[in-house]
Amino acid sequence: MTIENAATPNPSILSYIRDLPNICSLAGLGCSLLAIYFLIIGLYPAAMIGMIWAVGFDWADGLIARKMKGRTGDDRAFGGTLDLLIDFVSYGVTPAILILSYADFSAAFLPVVFVTLVFGVIRLSYFNTFGLSGDAKYTGLAIDNNSIILVFIVMFAGHFERPTFAIILAVCGLCLAGLNVSQIKTPKLSGNPVNVVILAIYTLGVTLFCGWSMLQA
Repeated sequence: MTIENAATPNPSILSYIRDLPNICSLAGLGCSLLAIYFLIIGLYPAAMIGMIWAVGFDWADGLIARKMKGRTGDDRAFGGTLDLLIDFVSYGVTPAILILSYADFSAAFLPVVFVTLVFGVIRLSYFNTFGLSGDAKYTGLAIDNNSIILVFIVMFAGHFERPTFAIILAVCGLCLAGLNVSQIKTPKLSGNPVNVVILAIYTLGVTLFCGWSMLQA
């Protein structure tokens, strides 16, 4: 008599790529990679388009996941971990490279960037551990807001000398990092359909503005 193993085998690693919310998350990672590339070569309008579209895909994956039926606990756990890792790239590493790029990768700005990265990973780890507060709000400023705000600030870069603007970006990055790990309560903007529409309009506006800037260059 053969006793069969009743345990269900784990799904293959790459099988999760077929999950639509994960596809959105990975599309956002691709946007962040493009943003990093354009920051390194100094094509800032294209980098801003990549940064803001990364936020758009990040917000979209959550909306899609909540509307999909039949997703298992493993699907949600995998998607949540994937989202967390991509958030660090999109909202931690990319803004750090933005600051360094405008500072011509000066070593003097490394302490600033280090602080923003440390606070970013602490912020993400805290949320991954405790989630939303009892009143369904974030503790500290959600880290996706960093990219939304920094993209807006960069649109005014032409009004300043480059070294001056690098300092402005560094100060803004430190302020945002401080807000990320503060005890202030902020609403979950990505869960509100009205906010999603506002982000979509903002994303299209940034895309048109930055696209026009590149055409005029």
